[in-house]
Parts: sequence; C-alpha cells; structure tokens
Amino acid sequence: MAAKSHSTFDVACPDCGAILKIDPETRTVIAHTPAPRKRTFEDFDQATRALKEAEERKESLFRQSLEAEKNREDVFNKRFEEAMKKAKETPDTGKPLREFDLD
Repeated sequence: MAAKSHSTFDVACPDCGAILKIDPETRTVIAHTPAPRKRTFEDFDQATRALKEAEERKESLFRQSLEAEKNREDVFNKRFEEAMKKAKETPDTGKPLREFDLD
C-alpha cells in the first residue's frame, strides 16, 4: 500500500477570521491562530473624544433621573387626584356584575 500524506492544512474561519490548522488523518484541530484584533479607535484624540462624550451622556442621564426623582411626588399626587375625580364621576352600580348573573 502507498503511504498516506500526513500534511496538515489551514482553514480560515469565515466568522472571526481565525486560522485553524487541521490534521486530515485524525480530523482534529492541531493549532489555532486567533484573528488580529481590530482597533476601536484610530488615534488617541478620537479615543479621548469618545470618552468625554460617554462621560457627558452619563452626566446628562444622571441629571434627568435626579429631576424625575424630585418631581416624583408631584406626579404621584396629580395621578391620585385624577383617579379620585374619575372615581367620583363614575356612578356606583353597587355590586359588580358577574358573567353568570347576565344569563
């Protein structure tokens, strides 16, 4: 019988770009080379601007939540007053109707 070729071959992952070295005889991955990391920012100026913008967004969200918390009691009181008005305006029918009472 002829001797089999035991050379390995490389396969690139279509999803992440990593390189897998595969042994055809055992059909297993022998080695893995991770894909090179992509840079998030091109330079430090862009990175610092992004950090400043993120900090400003956080500060803005904090201020909004603080204002909402300050007005929270007023909003609840107004909602309660509206519910009371609605309850007084609707007639009281006595006992609530049940489905089998309608038959």
